[in-house]
Amino acid sequence: MAMMIQEPGPLLVGLAECKAALRLDRDDEDALIAGHIRTAMALCEAFTGQWLIERDGEQRLAASLDWQRLEASPVQAISGVFRAGVALADGWQADIAADGTGWVRLSGLPMAGDALSARFRAGLGPDWNGVPEPLRAGVVRLVSHFFSHRDAADGGPPPAAVAALWRPWRRLQLGGW
Repeated sequence: MAMMIQEPGPLLVGLAECKAALRLDRDDEDALIAGHIRTAMALCEAFTGQWLIERDGEQRLAASLDWQRLEASPVQAISGVFRAGVALADGWQADIAADGTGWVRLSGLPMAGDALSARFRAGLGPDWNGVPEPLRAGVVRLVSHFFSHRDAADGGPPPAAVAALWRPWRRLQLGGW
C-alpha cells in the first residue's frame, strides 16, 4: 500500500448541530464533541471508502510505468507528479474515471530510488453543504452515541442506523490493482 499524506479537512458537521442533537446548551464540552466529530468523520470515510470534504492529498508512487490507482476517492483533480518535491513538467499522465478513481502513470522510466509522488484533490463536496445529507446524519448519530456512552465501560456497538445511512455510498475495493 502506498503511503498517503492528506491535509486535515474541516469538520463535516458543526458543534451547534451536534449539540442540538444532544440537547446541550453549555459550552464546557465543546472540545470533546469536536473530537467525537473528527472520529466519526474518519470512521465514515473508512466505511464508505471516500473522502467527505474536498482536501489536498499526496501519495507516493512506485517506480513503474504501469497505471497506478490513487487511494483517495473521489478524486477531483490531479495537480502533478513530483520527484523529491520538485514538479515534473512532463513524463507523466493522469486520468480520473467517471466514478472518481484517480490514475497516474509515468511515461519515462524513473531511476531506482526516486522519491516520486502524486498530488491531488479529493472529496465528495467542496464543503459540508456539498456532502450528502445521509452521510452527515450518520456522523451526527455516531457523535451522539460516542457522547452518550463516553463513561460506559462497554458502550455497545454504534446504532445500526449509522451503517444504514452510510451504506449507499460505500465503495469496496477488490484485489490489488
